[in-house]
Order: sequence, then structure tokens, then C-alpha cells
Amino acid sequence: MKNSKDKTSIAIALFLLFAMAISLVALPTANAQNTQKTYAFIGALPNPVGVGQTALFHVGITQQLPLGFSWTLSVTIIRPDGTTDTISNIKTDPTGGTGVTYVPNEPGNYTLQAHFPEQTYSGTLYLASDSAKLTLIVQENPILYHPGHPLPTEYWTRPIDAQLREWNTIAGSWLETRTRNPQVITDSDAPESAHILWTKPYTIGGLATGEKSFEMGDAYEGKWSSRMILAGRLYYTLGPYERPAWTYCVDVRTGENLWTKVLLDNRSISFGQILYWQSYNMYGAFEYLWVTVGNTYYAFDGFTGDHKATIYNVPSGTRTAGLNGEFYIYSINSTAGTMSIWNQSAFISMEGSWGSAFENREYNVSTGYYRTRNTDGSWSSWVTTGSTDRVQRAWINFTIPTALPGSIRAVKLWDKVFGLHVNNTHVITWGLNLNASKGTLGQLLFKETWNAPAEWTTGNLTATFCTADLNEKVAVLWIKENICHYCFSTETGKYMWGPSESEYYLNMYTRGVELPLFYDGKMYATGAGGIVYCYDLKNGTWLWTYEADDPYQEFLFGNNWWLMNMFIAGGKVYVGHIEHSPNVPLPRGGPFICLNATTGEVIWRVNGLFRQNGWGGQAILGDSVMATMDTYDLRLYGVGKGPSATTVTAGPKVSVHGSSVLVEGMVTDISPGTEGYARTARFPNGVPAVSDENMSDWMLYVYKQFERPADVIGVEVVVEVLDPNNNYYEVGRTTSDSNGFYSCAFTPEVPGKYTIYASFAGSKSYYGSSAETAINVDSAPAATPPPTPTPAPMTDTYITGFGIGIIIAIVIGFALLLLRKR
Repeated sequence: MKNSKDKTSIAIALFLLFAMAISLVALPTANAQNTQKTYAFIGALPNPVGVGQTALFHVGITQQLPLGFSWTLSVTIIRPDGTTDTISNIKTDPTGGTGVTYVPNEPGNYTLQAHFPEQTYSGTLYLASDSAKLTLIVQENPILYHPGHPLPTEYWTRPIDAQLREWNTIAGSWLETRTRNPQVITDSDAPESAHILWTKPYTIGGLATGEKSFEMGDAYEGKWSSRMILAGRLYYTLGPYERPAWTYCVDVRTGENLWTKVLLDNRSISFGQILYWQSYNMYGAFEYLWVTVGNTYYAFDGFTGDHKATIYNVPSGTRTAGLNGEFYIYSINSTAGTMSIWNQSAFISMEGSWGSAFENREYNVSTGYYRTRNTDGSWSSWVTTGSTDRVQRAWINFTIPTALPGSIRAVKLWDKVFGLHVNNTHVITWGLNLNASKGTLGQLLFKETWNAPAEWTTGNLTATFCTADLNEKVAVLWIKENICHYCFSTETGKYMWGPSESEYYLNMYTRGVELPLFYDGKMYATGAGGIVYCYDLKNGTWLWTYEADDPYQEFLFGNNWWLMNMFIAGGKVYVGHIEHSPNVPLPRGGPFICLNATTGEVIWRVNGLFRQNGWGGQAILGDSVMATMDTYDLRLYGVGKGPSATTVTAGPKVSVHGSSVLVEGMVTDISPGTEGYARTARFPNGVPAVSDENMSDWMLYVYKQFERPADVIGVEVVVEVLDPNNNYYEVGRTTSDSNGFYSCAFTPEVPGKYTIYASFAGSKSYYGSSAETAINVDSAPAATPPPTPTPAPMTDTYITGFGIGIIIAIVIGFALLLLRKR
């Protein structure tokens, strides 16, 4: 994988070099002798290179050619042991050169030489030539490549520097939204808590009068139905009947409004596009917002919302995206036995070979004409040169078998077309080839007939096509009355399994429109029954189920909340509560739930924060941020991991060794949504950062003014010090409270200056933060010795001694007197 990446990077770099060269050198012209001397060359990159690593040889001659022509060369490689490898039939591009790869498998010096045999072009004989010999040094140890950059551990925003290539795994887009069509997102992580980054009103919503709330569109006028995320920007158009129909562009990570416009005559965006364009002098991606009006496609700039290009008479059919973001439109006429694929990239690439000429142009697909916008905004005359070729090169037409039963159920471009017909007696599946390397385009890959069980007829069962996924290679049917599935292979067309175990009976109302999702060999299905079912696609068994219970019986139809799949991303399944034409007052506590896709474990659930819209805007995902509308208050929310701030103080600033020091501070949430008077008036010291376990209820409190949850805990703070001897160590851990406050005491070990660090490592809800302060610890003063007694004067000594002697004498005399009396 590493070699492949390096090889691609090197090839692109050399191609750029060649492209610059071709515009600077004259093309060949015939001379009087009809012969011309040539000069072959060879280069190697990198040199030296390690054993087993890919080396790119730059080979060719110094003479360029017109577009569409090439020279043929070969390369000989003398290995360190004297044996020879040969790379033959190397075709150059019009620059006269090209790149070819080679992987050496032993260390030592390799001798390289390019060979150009005689060739004729336009009546001139180009003589044979050999390049100078080049030594390729191959060493035992691999050479170093750029180490790359890790995924961010701090709060991040757009733009993402192009050098941070590894970040592509978290920087996904949601380029098109179809109602009730959930998606699997492979290039974006997803929120692991209900933490809100920002919020903004979509329109007036919430409580209106009495217990009545403002209308939110279900059914059938769902609000926020036009929405998409492209390169970190959320686009949505008010509607469907709002006039003027303002289109908003919002930073999906901050909620900042970037621009607002009315597109054409109150149109909404149909889909987004990131088109990678490669021409001789231009390499890069272009972002477009497409507004379709019938068969006319209008492209708008994603950064400014300005009109960029128009394509007239775009063919009708089904649109799909290619590897470079270009769109294809395919159509099948099974009666006539034909299939057509129109290629946007092939059509527009007929012009602009030297740059990005697609912008500021109008094209007509039918005629192949184009015209260019002048600097004053006017349009040039239609250019007809090459129009026929332009039209023809954009189309691929081929035949297919006629009278194929049923309908096309799924198409994977350059892979296959899958069709299926179902009735109460049989299921017919068929596949058509779209991979030229595997055979003729349009040829029949399989056609299978499966006889249905007698119960389908005798029981009057309703068997309908549910959905198909060509990546997971399955097509699924739904039996309404038995509330179960059958599954067929899209690779062979054969029956795989069914009937599955029956789901909850209320799903009979919803499975036809609330489609399952497929991911990693599993199917995820839910509906009005309020249970998420995870199926093993190999055999149809349930791997796990999750019941979205309603403990307060607010939902009138059942004990569980009616659910709908939103998306799968980062190994997590997101489902939300919807309801067809809900009554007012709305049932309280509608859940939004994130489940582990493998185990069904609840990662987070929030009740009453993000109630979904069945006919309009369900949650979408881009740049690892979930954007959704809540139908309780009709606001838009950005949900994801946000920034935090930590403060720290310590006191006393100067103390005496042996006494303790008190460290204290705050850890707060500084996401964009915490700004503004609505939040600062309630949280003048900042919105406290709280634990992931408390996040769902905390967000209801902070953003929806619900009652403050009890027993809220904050986040863990680690206190460390750098002591006077430059030793760094931890002195305490503590947890902030529901106000964001923390404190921790410690006793310094030695005198001197201490730098104190307080850090919050981060969580599923927040990126980490830290702060520092300093104190000084003075040495304790030396202990004071006990006072020395003052010596008595000598006279006192004498008198005292004399007095004591007199007393003793009296006592003795008194004793003798008593003895005599006896």
C-alpha cells in the first residue's frame, strides 16, 4: 500500500513536469532529408531506493508529439549479479516521455539504459538512439517517506490543509439527500454523544398557544427537505413553499452563516459535486452545487453561490457518480434492448485540455456546441468546432437482452445492473455486465427463477421488493402480512434465505418506505414497531435487537417509539423518532439514538432533543458533525465533539515549605453554541463541561431550558507539577462539579519555584484543554533554640547555701533534744 501511494505521487509529479515541458518545445516538423536524430533519456526516482520499494523511471526522447500520438521505447536493467531485466513496449505521452515502475529485490548497483528504435512520424524517420547509462543504487534499508499526519486531537475547522491527507477519513460530505433514503458514510466519523456544537432557528417553532405548537411540516410538507454538506459547508433551502426560497450556506462546524441567496427562480439545490479535474495543466477538485430544471443543469460555486456553468439538454435517466465525482446518466430500454451511458466528464473535457474551461461556459448536449462568458458578463457566440466528436465521445451505447421481466433495482457503474421481478408465484432475478474487463457490455450475467412457497398464493401474501445493495451483494424482499424478509444474491441471482423471523406487527405499515441499511455484512431494519433489528446477511438470523421503549406512554401507537434509520458511520447506527402526521400536542420525549453497529449497545440516547421529520429533513453527516432539525422547536443543530477551556490558579502564590497549596479552576464548554446572550445570561461564568454520561440531559437543560438535572458530574482534571529540580509528576486528580469548578490540594516536596499544570484529557464530547500557573515555596526558617537561664549572683549563692545549712542544723538539734527527753 505504501509503495502504491508513493508510486502514484511520483507519477503525478512527473506528469506535471512533462506537461510544463510540452508547451515550451516546438512539435516535430519534416526536414529536407526526411530523417531526424533523436536523443533518448532515462531518469530514476528515488535514487537511492530501498529493496522492495518502487522506483519510477522517466524514459523517452526529447522530441514531443501532437496530442494523441506516442513513441515506443524499452529499458534494459543490468542487475548487480549481471543478469538483465527488460521492460518493453513502453508508450510515451505527447511530451515524448513517460513513467514506468520497477521494484528491485536485491541490494547493489543497477545499470539502466533506455532504447529508442527507429520510428516514423509524418513522413520523417526518427533515428534510433540509446540514453546514457544510469546507476540506480539499491540499499538494504528502505528510504524514508513523509511520515504523514495523525488525526486531530484538538478542535478543528475548515479549510483542512492539503498536506493533511490522512484527515480524509473524517472529512466526508453528504452530497445528495433523498427523502427516507438513509446512507452509509465511510469517510466521516460520527458523534459519540449528544453534545451540541451550535444551534440556529430554521423558522418560528416551539410552543405557540395553550399546549399547541407551531406546525413542522409532517405530512406532507416536511421542512428542511433540501439539505446537503459539501467540504464542511451545510447548504439548505427554505421550503418547500417558502417565498422567496432563500438558500443558506452555513459552516457545519461553527454554525456561522456564510452566505444567503435565492437561486434562479426560487430553486433548491438538487445535489452537490466534488469534481476532480485532470488536464495537461490543471489538477484539482472543483465544488459545485447543481440546480436542475427539467433537462437543464445549472452549476453554482459552493464558496460564493455564484453561477458557474450550464448544461442544456442533459439526457433523461438515472444519475450516478463516478470515481472522480463526475456524474453519469444511464437509461435502459428493455423493449428495444438498448442501454446508454452519458459521461459528463467526457463531454466537458473535449474543451479545456489545458485548464478548467468548464467554468463560465454553457454547453448543449444535443448539439455539442458551447459558448463562453465574457469578462463583462455577456456571452460569446456558440462554438461549433468539434461538436460532433464532443457528442459522440460522451456516449456509450450497447445492446442488452430484450423482454427482461421486472425492473432495474440497482446499478453499480462499471460493475453490473441488477433487475428483479416478483409476484405471488415466483421471483425472477437477472444481471447485466457493465465491466468491460469481464466481457461484453450489456451481456446477460445470469437470469434465475425461484418458485415462491405456496403460502404466498394461498395466504394472499403481499411480496414486494424492499431494497438492494450491490456492495453487500444482496437484494431483499418484504412480506407485509408475515412481517418478514427474503434475500437473494445480486452476484448470482439465487435465493439466499427467508423467511426471516417475523418482526413486530406495526412494521407492516412502514417497511415499504423506511428502508433498511446494509453495512459490514449486516442489515439494519426498523419502523413503526420501534425496534431496531440487526440481521446477519449470510443467513437472515437476528444478531441483536434494540427496543426504543416509551416509559411514559406518550406515543399513541405502541409501547416503543416509531423509528427511522438516519445513517451509519464510524461503526455506529443512528436512528430517530418520526411519525406520520402527528397529533398536537406532540408526544414528549421522542428519542434520538446511537447504537454500536456490531453489538447493539447504546452509545448514547437523548429523549426530546432531536425529534426527526418524516417528510422533510432527517439528520445528515459531514466533517464528523451531524446536522439535524428538531421538530419540537424548529431549530437546526450541529452535533459533535467540541472545544473546552480549562483555567487554573494556585495559592498561596508564595508559601513556606511544609504547608499545603490549593489548586483550583474551571473547565467549561466553549463551543460556538455557548456564545450569545441566551447562554451567557444563564451561565455568566461559562457553560460547565460535564461527563459523557450526563450529556443528553445536560444538553436539554442548556439548549432547551429543561430543568437542571440532578447529580451532574463534571470531567476529570489531572494536576501535575514541574518542581524546582525539573522533575515532572502528578500531584492529584479531581473531578469538576456541575458548575465546572474543581479544586485539589497538595504539599510541595522541596522548596523553590513550581509550575503547576491542570489538564482535561478530553472525552467523547469534548477535545481536551489545559492551563498552567506558578507558585514559589520558600525554605522554612531555622528552628529557634530554647533560652539559656541567667546565672544567679554569687552573693545569692552564698546566702542561699548559708540559709539551708542553718535550717539543717536546727532540724538536727531538734531531733537530739527529743532523744534526750526519752
